[in-house]
Amino acid sequence: MKKLGFIIGALLIGFTGIAQDKKGVTVTVTVENVLTEGGTILAGLHTADTFMKSNGILTAEAPAKAGEVTLTFENVEPGPFAIMVMHDANDNKQMDYEANGMPKENYGTSGEMNMFGPPSFETSKFEVTDEDQEIRIRF
Repeated sequence: MKKLGFIIGALLIGFTGIAQDKKGVTVTVTVENVLTEGGTILAGLHTADTFMKSNGILTAEAPAKAGEVTLTFENVEPGPFAIMVMHDANDNKQMDYEANGMPKENYGTSGEMNMFGPPSFETSKFEVTDEDQEIRIRF
């Protein structure tokens, strides 16, 4: 009976170790040119299906401080993704707009920013591989 208990215990420990293995990679995002203190830097990791439609498949946030702010996304599986970031200066968890439709708060995306219209997934996407990645986004 003691042997059976030992075997079951060893199996449970083995399965627990397997369950805690790291899945995916870490994507570290450094947001450059944060102009002011206060509020929160919000970031979303997006697929083509969630881009400009939701918070993203993963989210991260950090207190805003002038200069650079770093955020991380853990356990990201390989594939095409885009990152959107914004400085939520008033902490209302949404982008605020001027009467003419222009954003009041700073924002940026991975990839190329279109200065004359909203960003697109195609110009913002990057490929996550099987190695940790670092992305820099400038407001």
